[in-house]
Amino acid sequence: MKLLRLKVDESFRSLQAGFEVDFLREWDREQVMQSSNIAFAPYILAGPNGSGKSNVLEVLASIFYHMECMYLENLPDSFVYEEDQNPKGFQGDKGIPDAFEVEYLIHVSSQYKVKGYNGHAHVKINKLKGESPQWSLLNFEGEEGESDLTIGRTVARDFLPSFVLGYSSGENEVLSLPFFKMRFINYDEYYSRMFNQLDYDGKPEGRMVYLDASFSQAIVICNLLLQDQSILRPFVEEIGVEAIKSFRIIVRKASGVDYDGEFFEGYDQTTEEESGAKTRQLSEYLDNKIDALKKCATCHYETDEGELILDYLVTEATREAFGLHFGNALDLFQVFQIMLTLNLYTVSSNLKKELYTSDSLYVSETVPVLASDKRIMRFKHVDLKKRGISEQVTLKSLSDGEHQFLHALGLCLLFKDDNALFLLDEPETHFNPAWRAKFISRLRQCFEKDGATTAAPEMLITTHTPFLISDSESDNVLVFSKNEQEKRVDVTRPKYNTLGASINKITMETFNRRETIGDYAKSKLDDFRKRAEQGEDEVQLAEEVDRILGDSVEKVLFMNQLSGKKEDK
Repeated sequence: MKLLRLKVDESFRSLQAGFEVDFLREWDREQVMQSSNIAFAPYILAGPNGSGKSNVLEVLASIFYHMECMYLENLPDSFVYEEDQNPKGFQGDKGIPDAFEVEYLIHVSSQYKVKGYNGHAHVKINKLKGESPQWSLLNFEGEEGESDLTIGRTVARDFLPSFVLGYSSGENEVLSLPFFKMRFINYDEYYSRMFNQLDYDGKPEGRMVYLDASFSQAIVICNLLLQDQSILRPFVEEIGVEAIKSFRIIVRKASGVDYDGEFFEGYDQTTEEESGAKTRQLSEYLDNKIDALKKCATCHYETDEGELILDYLVTEATREAFGLHFGNALDLFQVFQIMLTLNLYTVSSNLKKELYTSDSLYVSETVPVLASDKRIMRFKHVDLKKRGISEQVTLKSLSDGEHQFLHALGLCLLFKDDNALFLLDEPETHFNPAWRAKFISRLRQCFEKDGATTAAPEMLITTHTPFLISDSESDNVLVFSKNEQEKRVDVTRPKYNTLGASINKITMETFNRRETIGDYAKSKLDDFRKRAEQGEDEVQLAEEVDRILGDSVEKVLFMNQLSGKKEDK
């Protein structure tokens, strides 16, 4: 997938009505798309705090959430609009934002006759205020210009990203809002299929995934179990994590999941016979997955409290067993994803109904967090082999930066082969300078295949890190600024060559910070300048400056100034 253009025709957060940004510009499109292997090149969104860069991620998440919901087969009753019963429910002709245009290229199968762009469809979605979104195909074979598309559920999902993936290292609640809603939709899909005695394949229909800390252990386990060792090089080379040695999965199987019916909202009014019938399909799906987990386990047993304990001492045979029963790393992650989503079982129908219509910045605070022993599924004792350390290291004992490194790169590895849209909000905030300098290179490694990059997904990264800009070409750097007087956000591309530019250059040109030293150090240097202007002895002043301040461009310039004054005398 490659984003081309986004326009918001009504205000959204700090983005004004009429805000527009071009990603892959028209004169670059054919050149970029000529190769069958599209070069991976994330867009770097940079600028001061509050300049609107995160709002672009948020608006894209909201737009694709709206489009995804229009074509889902399984929507909960409390979600869908009804004039009397649910007047705030979802409607295809009303969205947040309610008017937008988005254009992108996406690879489609040969059954869709498109021209140019190496089999990529040039898609445009236009939503006018109060109307349903309209689809257009701009490179339909045999036609010129735009071709209006009437799209049903199956075709629409082929023309939408296979996944929209969100990650934020901070407290950006508005980025997570549509993803939280989709998480509950996925949960309710599971409930609906169970209630109506329908099969469930273990893969959520909704393809928006917010990969927050609740999935962190699952991401690490799936990658270390089932990814080829060659693509795990960043884990080894940067963190020293060589392998997973052991871990435990705990499933609270007997407490309201299979037997007594209290797992699901509303079952407390049913008879034991009715409850058992309604949970039959749920039990069948869970039992199949749990049976597979048992076959991969080194040992397993049930406690008196009704918990199933599965222990894994990881060997090559363990990896082969997981590969046999669960397929690849992403397939295993999606099983874990739905089982972890079951931990939402205490959320009431009324709260879910509120969440589906919410635009609150405090969504996560309204969702109850279960004590560990009340969760349907959880991980424990995830132990790793770390280079240079003889004893096993617990995953929980790693630093914030190490967790973030494993999480951010791990989610890229899981979804590297899909037409995915990654929305990463400051994914490197806990990294040391060396890791920040290497981050783009490590991302590129995630999407390498046989020495070349795959047909790369699209990725947007917000950042304040000059290193990410220095490893990107100017066309892929979007600089945000906020005009407070006109209440507008402006986006420009750097007027200098960013690839290989020094950190000082980027700091001055992109972040409007001309000093290479901290503000307190600058104030000390300013004091020395004042003393020099007042006529203090240059030699003594230079000695004091050299003793107190470390090396910097500013210090060198000042010392040269003092030296010049001395020579003038």
